[in-house]
Amino acid sequence: MKKIIVIRHCSATGQERDAELTTDGKKQANTLATFLLEHHPQIDHIISSPFVRAIDSIRPYARQANLSIQEDERLAERILSDVPMDGWMQKLESTFTNIDIAFSDGESTKQATDRAISLIQHVLKLNYTTTLLVTHGNLLTLILKYFDHTIGFHEWKALTNPDVYEIVIDEQCTIKRLWEASSK
Repeated sequence: MKKIIVIRHCSATGQERDAELTTDGKKQANTLATFLLEHHPQIDHIISSPFVRAIDSIRPYARQANLSIQEDERLAERILSDVPMDGWMQKLESTFTNIDIAFSDGESTKQATDRAISLIQHVLKLNYTTTLLVTHGNLLTLILKYFDHTIGFHEWKALTNPDVYEIVIDEQCTIKRLWEASSK
């Protein structure tokens, strides 16, 4: 049995690669660290998006758990388009059903999913029981959708900063949201 804990980063100042956590985001990162230490002491590997907000979201936990943070571009933010778009929310929603659509040098759902799942397939071959992945809302949703096709746009809209899901991979795959009961 393998467990993958997938985390959406804490509240940030923006979407840029170097966007930092807000003051609330820094508090959320400490709350997240406490939650993980109390409820998931078996985590033995951390892989994060290289974006500042993702790394800073897990850094307090990594320090306290004495774990290093491995950065991997496959967990980076999905770029919907390289230019601002009117009606971007509807366009994003359409990508959950038309997985091949891509906008202005953006990444399709299929491309983003393939990127993330290539990392998960690699992780499943490693000698770790529980791996923690830190990523961004859209990519987290696409990872969950890969394991449960009923997950989509509405689940993305319901995500919080941070958010935590556990994927248990055995003969079957189960997905459980861990954050809602602990954080509010």
